[in-house]
Amino acid sequence: MATKKSAWTAFPSPNKAFFYDGPALAKAWKSLHTGDGEPYPDDKRAAQLIKSAGKSAPKGVSAGDLAEQLQSAWRAFHAGEFEQAYQQGIALGPVGASVAAKAMGIHATYLVKKDDDKLTRFQEVAEIGEQAVAALPKEANSHYRLAFGYGRYGQGLSIAKALKMGLAGKVKTALESCLKLDPKHAEAHLASALWHAEIVNKVGSTLAGLTYGAKRKAAEEHMSAALKLAPNMPIVHAEHAQMILLLDADDEQAAADAFERATRVKVQDAMDFLDARFAADQIS
Repeated sequence: MATKKSAWTAFPSPNKAFFYDGPALAKAWKSLHTGDGEPYPDDKRAAQLIKSAGKSAPKGVSAGDLAEQLQSAWRAFHAGEFEQAYQQGIALGPVGASVAAKAMGIHATYLVKKDDDKLTRFQEVAEIGEQAVAALPKEANSHYRLAFGYGRYGQGLSIAKALKMGLAGKVKTALESCLKLDPKHAEAHLASALWHAEIVNKVGSTLAGLTYGAKRKAAEEHMSAALKLAPNMPIVHAEHAQMILLLDADDEQAAADAFERATRVKVQDAMDFLDARFAADQIS
């Protein structure tokens, strides 16, 4: 496991609208999870996870209890109570990996300031993802959380160092596995677009294609899919802007327009708020 982490910085803008109490969570679930396609954790879903995880499932926890615990963790995530979401998820082992990894990943992306601390947390996200893939290989988000952890960790090191360490291949494999299981996984398409774009930007189109299989056309196709699948997510437009800057650095106006679109999307939870705030900071 990674080295000791610093304290969790609190979400800076609590909002009653981000608290999905009681049946409100189920009602808003599909919209809240447009990006990752996470199934709603009702009793049936919890029973499925317990069966699929086998020996890795939490001991002595019924499907009903597991459903309640997962719903509680996801409520905490959407409200911006990231530490609580992480703690509740990680306590459940691989069946809680999706919410634990997402809570730690989003918190580290936006609310952790020290680079070393970010790396420690992204490394743990990858480790959580590895455990999830081992226990629940047929879950698309097991592979996506793994890709997110490796991808953010690699970005923290620098793209060049990440390529040298072979992280690009691990991220690509994880994203491909996710999309094979869920071809409409918007966040996996988004991450795939940035994967291709970052490598093309770093090593050039020819070397990117020959050595890593990274292509500008693939980046554009994945981005088009993400924009079609999740047009109401701020992160999709913010990452679209990032891709434009990677592939067409001179087209600053198009990037600014994409960042602007990210700020105009109605935010539904703490993650959306942080994504939109990031986009606003890029054009302020």
